[in-house]
Amino acid sequence: MIQATIIGGTGYTGGELLRILAFHPQVEVTQVTSRRSMGEYVYQTHPNLRKVSQLKFISPDVLEPTPVCFLALPHGEAQHKIEELAQKFEYIIDLSADFRLKAPAAYQKWYGEPHAAPEWLPKFTYGLPELHREELKSARYVSGVGCNATACNLSMYPLLQAGLIDTSLPVIFEIKVGSSEGGASENPGSHHPERSSVIRTYAPYGHRHTAEVIQELGLSKVSLTMTSVDLVRGALATGHATVKAGVEAKDLWKAYREAAASNPFLRVVKERRGVYRVPEPKILAGSNYADLGFDLDPESGHVITICAIDNLMKGASGTAVQCMNLMLGFDETLGLSFPGLHPV
Repeated sequence: MIQATIIGGTGYTGGELLRILAFHPQVEVTQVTSRRSMGEYVYQTHPNLRKVSQLKFISPDVLEPTPVCFLALPHGEAQHKIEELAQKFEYIIDLSADFRLKAPAAYQKWYGEPHAAPEWLPKFTYGLPELHREELKSARYVSGVGCNATACNLSMYPLLQAGLIDTSLPVIFEIKVGSSEGGASENPGSHHPERSSVIRTYAPYGHRHTAEVIQELGLSKVSLTMTSVDLVRGALATGHATVKAGVEAKDLWKAYREAAASNPFLRVVKERRGVYRVPEPKILAGSNYADLGFDLDPESGHVITICAIDNLMKGASGTAVQCMNLMLGFDETLGLSFPGLHPV
């Protein structure tokens, strides 16, 4: 068993890492940190792990080296500690936004301050296996992915890869997200009377995850609109674009089928009957799958792309473990085969 460390284990992504790796056949978490909960059992913070894990939170000041380290720290912290951490851990997967963008200028533009370790940005591989599988196999440092960016990128990359989209025209994504995207920390917007039964657009333009879509899909005319809905887990991205002249529905089918055939966690959902005819986050809770759908108006060339994910899994911890599998030479599906629940 390969030993792994989780730094920052009290948040939702840290809890998901603990849950996934508790059943991983090749990797064992041997230490998990939290200053606030130091000395407590992890199941006191993550009650679903009762009788699954007997680990206790320890101080980050007493960590022993392990081959693998997951950083589940708040955004902005990892970049200040990366030099020290790289001396202790051979493989680092950072779930925060600190190393997702390649250009220091882009980081300053989208996050409002200079990057504290800009020389480390090119050392990190963007951690979305569907786009960077081969690079991940030789990577030592991997960035996390933005959950909203992941849903957008996966929804449209099959069509861009096949050269079917007119990229000279604007591309728009509408993303609906659950409350867990806000993290485990409380804020006025997450207070139940304010959060329950809402459909609240909180970022019409300018969401930080836009930068990842620009970087990974190579789009310049793109915008994201973020809306919070009454859901705990889940993100649903609906993309709007225009196909090139002459593109037909059969071309879209071919692009999505090829993407699903070459990626174990992508599924095409486009049914003619039944309740779940299009992608739906609800049935993906706890799963690392991404469900993709699409439709085309043949007269206007307007294509709609759809991607549903669990934002804590395919949008964070699940993809992080998938990256780890590739980095260590394992089958990338190890520990990630749970299909989700139905009904929920």
